[in-house]
Amino acid sequence: MTLGEKLSEKRRNRGMTQDEVAERLGVTPQAVSKWENNISCPDITLLPDIASLYETTIDELLSREPTPTVAVVPPEKRKSIEEMVLHIRVVDGGDRVNVNLPLVLIKAAMETGLSVESMGMRVGGVDLSKIDYTQLIRMIENGMVGRLVEVEGSDGETVVIEVE
Repeated sequence: MTLGEKLSEKRRNRGMTQDEVAERLGVTPQAVSKWENNISCPDITLLPDIASLYETTIDELLSREPTPTVAVVPPEKRKSIEEMVLHIRVVDGGDRVNVNLPLVLIKAAMETGLSVESMGMRVGGVDLSKIDYTQLIRMIENGMVGRLVEVEGSDGETVVIEVE
């Protein structure tokens, strides 16, 4: 994957337009387009800002090796549930919503018998209560981190679930 392809993918995964990226980085939309189409490369001094904007590293942007989106962390290197956050990003048409939930809150709610389904969490046309949080917690407790789910619906909505 080229740098341009990575930049384009990361921008779309964040639900951003080229205009929004350009504004955040202080460049023109045409510059962003040229980067994504491999016509030119961003100035080296912009790489830290680009990596931060896309929540990645400069190494990942410049590496020719594919970066795994999901990893299984060995038991001795795992964070506790209390330190982890579940990120749910929904892009539904022009609406973009980022939900950041500490996993300890989800686990505590489940342990007290409160079901996530009963909370009726909806974002646009996406019903977040349909996520199997019990299975998600089980996967995380077994060391899975990263982008666990990415789904594009028939109506154009995108849901991304990541754990870090």
